[in-house]
Amino acid sequence: MVLVLKRQIKGIPVLEVVADEQRHQPLPLVIYYHGWRSAKELVLTQARKLAEAGIRVVLPDALNHGERLQPVSEIPSWTFWQSIQTNLAEFSLIVDYWHQLNLIQADRIGVGGVSMGGMTTAALLTKHPEIKVAACIMGSPAPLAYARLVRENIRAHQLAQPDDLGLLTSWLTAYDLTEQPQAIAQRPVLFWHGTADERIPYEQVAAFEQQIKGQTYAKNVTFLTANGERHLVKPALMNIITDFFSTQL
Repeated sequence: MVLVLKRQIKGIPVLEVVADEQRHQPLPLVIYYHGWRSAKELVLTQARKLAEAGIRVVLPDALNHGERLQPVSEIPSWTFWQSIQTNLAEFSLIVDYWHQLNLIQADRIGVGGVSMGGMTTAALLTKHPEIKVAACIMGSPAPLAYARLVRENIRAHQLAQPDDLGLLTSWLTAYDLTEQPQAIAQRPVLFWHGTADERIPYEQVAAFEQQIKGQTYAKNVTFLTANGERHLVKPALMNIITDFFSTQL
């Protein structure tokens, strides 16, 4: 039986998803992030599949989401970037919690996420060599390019935005995987994206695939392209993600 346990880690609401008989054993750890305007409960099916494969899964609520829900800022995209930045800041707090309990088996730490959670995952790879395996699902490894696209769309719709919005989100430069792809460092990383994704452009992932093709640091990176698929995770994809973590972590 798989248990779903509610926890608070340094004020972060999370769900721990783990097989009952393995609850008190050191296990590989996967932190899995939900998407924009979603919540940790909406990635529970994925977490249960991973737990059945012998992995302890932690599902955090991002800032402004789930139990931490707040109104979206009137400044377009501000809440989105704030949510990702807070995910990045809180990652080490979550990992340290499980280290202190001695429940991470042989430092086997994985990270994954969908959409905004996928962007969080790619950003974490730039600064956390302790991550052994990662899965970026429907997310962009190029937050700078995505932020530019968002600002262009804001202008096209004649919405008000600060003139210095790019500067206010300049921290993205330090966490853009396309600016420092060598940070992958031969780690197994899975990218999955649908060509008809209407929210996060497939082209950004496709360009990254070409950018790192043939590089030694990227020899364990897998790109899966889903022709005609939109911004949606289906059960078959969940099984692919589960198989990836269970074999690579």
